Amino acid sequence: MNKFRIGSMEDYEKAYKSSIDDPEGFWSAIAKNFLWDKEWDKVLEWDFDKFDVKWFKGGKLNITANCLDRNLKDRAEQIAIQWEPNDPVQVGRTLTYRQLFIEVCKFSNVLKSLGVTKGDRICIYMPMVPELAISLLACARIGAIHSVVFAGFSSNSLRDRINDSECSVLLTSDGSFRGDKKIDLKSIADEALEECPTIRNTVVFKRTGDHVTMQSGRDHWWHELMQAADSKCDYEIMDAEDMLFILYTSGSTGKPKGVVHTTGGYMVFSWYTFLNVFQYNEREMYWCTADIGWITGHSYIVYGPLLAGATTLMFEGVPTWPTPERFWQVVEKYKVNIFYTAPTAIRALEAYGVDHVKKYKMDSLRVLGTVGEPINKEAWDWYNVHVGKERCPIVDTWWQTETGGIMISPLAGITPLKPGYATLPLPGIRPVLVDNDGKLLEGNNVDGILCFDFPWPGILRTTFGDHERCRNTYFSTYKNLYFTGDGCKRDEDGFYRISGRVDDVINVSGHRLGTAEIENAINEHPMVVESAVVGYQHPIKGQGIYAYVICDSKHGNDESLISEIKAVVNRIIGPIAKPDIIQIVPGLPKTRSGKIMRRILRKIAGNETDNLGDTSTLLDPSIVETIKAGAINK
Repeated sequence: MNKFRIGSMEDYEKAYKSSIDDPEGFWSAIAKNFLWDKEWDKVLEWDFDKFDVKWFKGGKLNITANCLDRNLKDRAEQIAIQWEPNDPVQVGRTLTYRQLFIEVCKFSNVLKSLGVTKGDRICIYMPMVPELAISLLACARIGAIHSVVFAGFSSNSLRDRINDSECSVLLTSDGSFRGDKKIDLKSIADEALEECPTIRNTVVFKRTGDHVTMQSGRDHWWHELMQAADSKCDYEIMDAEDMLFILYTSGSTGKPKGVVHTTGGYMVFSWYTFLNVFQYNEREMYWCTADIGWITGHSYIVYGPLLAGATTLMFEGVPTWPTPERFWQVVEKYKVNIFYTAPTAIRALEAYGVDHVKKYKMDSLRVLGTVGEPINKEAWDWYNVHVGKERCPIVDTWWQTETGGIMISPLAGITPLKPGYATLPLPGIRPVLVDNDGKLLEGNNVDGILCFDFPWPGILRTTFGDHERCRNTYFSTYKNLYFTGDGCKRDEDGFYRISGRVDDVINVSGHRLGTAEIENAINEHPMVVESAVVGYQHPIKGQGIYAYVICDSKHGNDESLISEIKAVVNRIIGPIAKPDIIQIVPGLPKTRSGKIMRRILRKIAGNETDNLGDTSTLLDPSIVETIKAGAINK
């Protein structure tokens, strides 16, 4: 067993105490587990006021040397990536560590042949195929910075992300399969590239085989470039604080933020959290059902597992196609030991009853996990009984794009479990709860806002091109604290339960969407005068999107207008951001200073209209009754 893997609650308590008493010594010992071309000069420098954090300062390394090169000695023929396609009739693929190493080296040379050098930004807009993971690793090998855009986003969203980070190359595909749908990714990419002046080259992976238009001089086929590529590529030596990747996440203002993670700290943190939360054993089959377009896929499909020498399963499909048995078929087919998914998927499958899961023994399962949002007790119980057969610990993990890795979670088989509770912080993680005024809430049995008062190696370093926005978003709300935007309860045992967002961000199926971003899209419809978006409790998604929309008086038929507004949001952001409910309203509850009282809109959307609080400060209090009367029951 790895000496850094915690084996008992006593081990946890010792590790946690050590990490608080001597954080630099604690993380330094863990970091020595890796290959460094030069060891660091200083473990940590930090200042939350200016927001300047550096881990392993002066250290030199390459993360792919630790994911790949160092695994060739003992694991060359072990499966690194097991890929299962969307359609169960199609044959999957396996890549051993040796094969993955060769593919990454070849594609690294492809990127070099296109003029990519250290520090260049590369946008990746691809389906869940092994080449997506290869793309990330190839960028990291040559010191390029990858920026993955989820392949469900629209051309506008892709364009905006490419332009914000000034990417020089786009990696995409002719298309993708998702359930019974086929998506023409190349056409979406082409539309985006009409307004992306920094893109010099596009590499297109052939997935669907459909005809696509290739622009001469710009577009290249993946397979043709790979045929000519050398299979040897030395890694670029990176500074520990060099950028590894940019990943865009929605915030409470309209424009998505390019969260930046750097090489050394992210590597150490993703490995340590993967090893300990899931209690990974050598040669186990590990499956995270996320998409690499999100941080969960970065940290716990690609980097964390490969750093640990694990076998990681990549799944192209969806949980309910062609039947709700799909997940369980895959678990049995590959004898999955660790299964990590979202509460949204669990609730969607729960809605189909239990027959689809009962027929599968799934004896291989040892650990279950959840990610993306707090899991409700009913879904937790269903997961525990019908999937885990009441013998698999459930690690309910809390973390964010900005944290780089898991922050609060049970350790599988070690931490006592409470349904709906993320339980305890990992070693090195120092949570605090504060009230709205930033006053520290001491002791247990308290509810407040979750913050952190000390950095960890996986913490974001900036938002690309706008450090002041980063500082204002995360470090200006409460002095010398990292502000998560989440409400939290600490119970009588000191266990943490996340209660949801306290800012204007909606968590839809585990994916954060800024209300302002959705409102901006809705307002693009020519008949829309103004809109306000809030979240409400949704039986499957966790939170649904409820939009209150003021329209031009000549708007005509509401149903057709609502369909048009949804289509606009789909076009501008993507299907994930389409409102579940749109209520056409004559006005919005505003204060005399013009501020929208979202608290009232949230209560109406949640059918909590008995106590809307004081409405006397509103410019027109009567509008509240009008909105209530027209509220759409869910």
